[in-house]
Amino acid sequence: MNPILPNTIDNTRAKPSLGGGLESRVDRVGAFASMLCAIHCALLPLIFGILPALGLGFLAGHAFEQVFVSFAIVLASISLLFGLRRHGRYRAFLFLVPGILLLVAGVLAGTDHASPWHATVVSVGGTMIALSHVINMRLTHVHSPACRH
Repeated sequence: MNPILPNTIDNTRAKPSLGGGLESRVDRVGAFASMLCAIHCALLPLIFGILPALGLGFLAGHAFEQVFVSFAIVLASISLLFGLRRHGRYRAFLFLVPGILLLVAGVLAGTDHASPWHATVVSVGGTMIALSHVINMRLTHVHSPACRH
């Protein structure tokens, strides 16, 4: 109800959220994971020889990369689709789609992890996916009377 006009319905409220901020938490985890992926891919050529000595050689493996990229793509897609249902804006997808394409291109074409091309393409793709999560969080944030900013 509108407090000024008691007999009218206030249609300015946002659609209900899942689980009291679950979407925001998923976006935060997705943004963090995507940035970790981008940092991992950017630094991997520099520390390629050190990882096995530290017992972390699996971080340089193709299987780890494929699982991580698949997880990032699924998490981002689900998160942005829930966000789209809530805010109705496609802006975050402008970063998600090219980010996914870059990640997939880097994984499929980049068989040599020490290659600067592979590191660059996958790092940029991971960063774009992280940005799509941040944009989705900002679009999903709803100002309410309890909002303090």
